[in-house]
Amino acid sequence: MEDMDIYVRLARHLSALGMGYPIREELIEILKETFTEEEAGVVLAIPNTVVPLQPVGLEEIGKSCSLDRNTLAARLESLSRRGLLFSGPAPGGEKGYALHQVGYGFPQTFFWAGEKSDRAHKMAGLIRRYFTAQVTEESYSPSPTKPYRYIPVRRTLEVKMQAVFPFHLMETVVARAKTLAVAHCPCRMAYGMNGGKCTHPIEVCLKFDNMADYVLEQGLARQVSAKEALEIVRMTEEAGLVHFVDNAEKEIQHNCNCCGCACWNVGNIRRRRIPRDTLMATYFIRETDKDACTGCGECAGICPVAAVKVIEEKVVVDTDWCIGCGVCGTVCPTGAAHVVLRPDRSGQLPSPDFEQLHKKIRREKGGKPGIPIFR
Repeated sequence: MEDMDIYVRLARHLSALGMGYPIREELIEILKETFTEEEAGVVLAIPNTVVPLQPVGLEEIGKSCSLDRNTLAARLESLSRRGLLFSGPAPGGEKGYALHQVGYGFPQTFFWAGEKSDRAHKMAGLIRRYFTAQVTEESYSPSPTKPYRYIPVRRTLEVKMQAVFPFHLMETVVARAKTLAVAHCPCRMAYGMNGGKCTHPIEVCLKFDNMADYVLEQGLARQVSAKEALEIVRMTEEAGLVHFVDNAEKEIQHNCNCCGCACWNVGNIRRRRIPRDTLMATYFIRETDKDACTGCGECAGICPVAAVKVIEEKVVVDTDWCIGCGVCGTVCPTGAAHVVLRPDRSGQLPSPDFEQLHKKIRREKGGKPGIPIFR
């Protein structure tokens, strides 16, 4: 193992995370572009058996690194300041560090700040070559439990359902957060730098609590109030964007607002590259009040995943691809379009909290706390 290239070793280390990086030559190229050999050795010393956003203290990391304590601390802090490691309080209160996991810092950290530097352009190209539809599917398909879920537009969900399932509302997610921040959408940032055209708003990626503290400390986002966050939510709904959050009831760390142009999930579903349920937890589905529907076609025009058509003045919904986002309901002039619980998912609920969600995903992928998934 010692004779193996340090970047290959690091790729294997990262592949064993709960939200691991599928190994490809393109990944190794990204690692070489991102870390010096010494830095790769430091990153390799950080445990890969914890859930996302769970920092580990200096003493624990030092057990697997030959650098002296002061040098190790300086290297870790430098990597964190550059957005290449997550950081926050470790058990015991000291500052700790964690690996960025897929969807939780990687590849987002390169683009959250909204910079269009030469480095950002280069990383956009590398990330595009790495995150093919196949790699994306490999990242999310191994576990039945998905790390994220779509949240419908509130007004398209029946009032009594809002009362029973408050965690399925963006308003609840925002209200429960103590710290809030907004960053640039990494998908649209990278898409634009790779020559794509998308006119949707970009500074719409909301972060909460631990994740918000991190992006604010590193200068990757700006702090917002709950009122400002809700204004962003409303603005994204008017723009036809899709909300998704962590697939947990509490301790939600981030919200993305996605489009079919650039987004890694909505875009792949819209283009029928990856089946809907392979990527995301979808608890709702579109339903149409046939008596109220006039067949105007407004909903078909705005559907982010092209799951709605008008055939002979009647709306037809492809329920195999509908994601239950409720965007169609925002433009329906008669209120005929709304969302209901998926009949085949009516008894399913998100995990109670963020940590339990990712421990469950890790178990489903074949790993247990303290035991690498891949040998």
